[in-house]
Amino acid sequence: MRLAVMSDIHGNLLGLEAVLADLKQAGEVDAIWVLGDLCAFGSRPAECVDVVRDLKNVQIISGNTDRYLVSGTRPKHPVKDEQEWASYADVMRTRELNFSWTLSALTYKHYEFLANLRGELDLHAEGYGWVIGYHGAPGSDEYNLRPDTPDEEVLDQLSDREGRLGFGGHTHLAMDRDLGAWRAVNVGSVGMPIDDVQPSYALVTFEQGTAAIDLRRVSYDMDAAIADLRDRNPAWEWVAERLRAPLQSR
Repeated sequence: MRLAVMSDIHGNLLGLEAVLADLKQAGEVDAIWVLGDLCAFGSRPAECVDVVRDLKNVQIISGNTDRYLVSGTRPKHPVKDEQEWASYADVMRTRELNFSWTLSALTYKHYEFLANLRGELDLHAEGYGWVIGYHGAPGSDEYNLRPDTPDEEVLDQLSDREGRLGFGGHTHLAMDRDLGAWRAVNVGSVGMPIDDVQPSYALVTFEQGTAAIDLRRVSYDMDAAIADLRDRNPAWEWVAERLRAPLQSR
């Protein structure tokens, strides 16, 4: 059995198309999992929803930004210090502009689709066992399971689910950690990676009781994506800064 897993598309159609082209070249898969955050922030939110919805053998769950769009809730983070407070109003204004613009680019059909997404996935791979999919962590679309999260904390988040392999997104940081009782994988981000400028996803092959996981990176035209943002999203600079950020950390 072969499974493709991707997450955090964030309305970046060019990134999504690059991942799907790579997946097509890699050969047929039996199932595709999309782990949420489909459309907020990028220049083509409606198109990204349409593309993933129409994929063959696809299962899709909601991410935190999908939930924010359909519920009107927003993340709440306390201000840490006076320096952060100085820019807090501008940060909140830009965030709201991103969400409101994304909503304006969607139809009611898209809204209904997002509102009806479930929160988790699972499958039983013959000879291997149960595999689960979530956005942040099981039961939470906001929890951060990062490459540097302590082993005990990751295991604690997974311990009330049956299985041995968990796939998540949310942090935009790819990882593959064997923790004994569980193997915890983050597939990174299709549309807004922060550990590399290249989109990432996972291709999994279950065979003879094992799971071979290929965390793949693909190239795409980031400059074209930013140009499209500039033409469409009034908060485009915030998004473009995050797309370019991995270049600045090299």
